[in-house]
Amino acid sequence: MASLFRSILALSVATAALTASANANELRETALEIFDPVPSTLPALEGNPVTPEKVELGKALFFDPRMSSSGVFSCASCHNLATGGDDNMPTSIGHGWQTGPRNAPTVLNAVFNEAQFWDGRAADLAEQAKGPVQAGVEMANTPENLLATLNSMQQYVDWFEAAFPEEGEPVTFDNFGRAVEAFQATLITPAPFDAWLNGDDAAMTEQQVEGLEVFINAGCASCHSGVNLGGNGYYPFGLVERPGADILPPDDKGRYQVTATVDDEYVFRASPLRNIAVTAPYFHSGNVWDLRTAVVVMAESQLGADLAEEEIDAVVAFLDALTGEVPEVTLPLLPAETAETPRPTGEVLE
Repeated sequence: MASLFRSILALSVATAALTASANANELRETALEIFDPVPSTLPALEGNPVTPEKVELGKALFFDPRMSSSGVFSCASCHNLATGGDDNMPTSIGHGWQTGPRNAPTVLNAVFNEAQFWDGRAADLAEQAKGPVQAGVEMANTPENLLATLNSMQQYVDWFEAAFPEEGEPVTFDNFGRAVEAFQATLITPAPFDAWLNGDDAAMTEQQVEGLEVFINAGCASCHSGVNLGGNGYYPFGLVERPGADILPPDDKGRYQVTATVDDEYVFRASPLRNIAVTAPYFHSGNVWDLRTAVVVMAESQLGADLAEEEIDAVVAFLDALTGEVPEVTLPLLPAETAETPRPTGEVLE
C-alpha cells in the first residue's frame, strides 16, 4: 500500500510539473508575441556605424563637464550609470542650480526607444545628446562654445579624427551627438526576464511569472511592449481617470508642446520599464517614489483596473525581473585644458 501511495504521489508531482511547464511555455509564447529580449549584439544605428573609436570618444564626451558652459554639468550628472542611468531626483538640477521641468529618463537601453524625451521631440540619441547642451536650465552652452572647447585640446581633435576618419573636419556638433549616441548604444542591460524569454524557466520566480501574466491580462502590455517594454508609442496620461495635479501638472501638456495638436494634450511617450525598480521617482513629474504606488496609479488611470493586493505585488515582482546587468564602464581620463580653452561662464555658484 505504501509503495502504491508513493507511486501515486510521484505521478501527481510529475503531472503537476508537466502542467506547470506547459503553462509556462504557453505564457512564453504569448510574451514573445508582445516583447523581445535584449539582443546579444549591439543594435545598428542608422547613418552612424558604431566603432570602438567612436564609443571611446562618446564616453569621454558623456563624462566631461566642460561640455557645459559652467564646467559643472556633464551628461553623467543627470544620467548616473551607478544609479540606474538617471539621477533619482524628481527633476534634475542644471545651470545656475535651476531645476528642469521633467524627470530625467534613464539612458540605459534608451537606444531601443523609437524617440527620445518624454514628448518624443528627438528622433534618436544623436539628436537628443545635443538638446541638453543648449538648454538654459541644463548645460546652457552653445554649439560654437562647445566646439571651441573641443578644438582647444589636441587630444580631442585626435579622437574625433580617429572616430570619423573619412571627414576632413570631423570636430562638429553633429559628430558630437553621433559619438555620444554610439556610447549610449552600448548601455544595454540584459535582465532575468530576457533569460526567461529565451527559455530559462528558472530565471524568474513563480511570483514574477504570475506578475507577467497579470501585466499582460490587465492590459499593461498594450502600451509597454517591445524590447524596452515601452518607449515605442504615445498615449494620454489619464486615459480612464486623470491623476491629480501633483502627478499630472496642468501646465505640462506633453507632446502638445511638440505638435501643437489639441489631441496631443497630456500625451506622453510610454515610459520604458527596464530597470524601473531602480529609477525612482516615477512619471514625467517625478512625484511618485514608490513603485507599488506607480503600478496602482497606472492601473487606475490608464486601464480603469482595480487590481487585488496580490496582483499588485506580483506585477511589482515582475518589474524587478527587468532590472538588468549594467555593463562595466571605466571612467575616461579626459584631456587637460589649454590656454585656448574657453573659461567657465555664468552664475556657477548661485
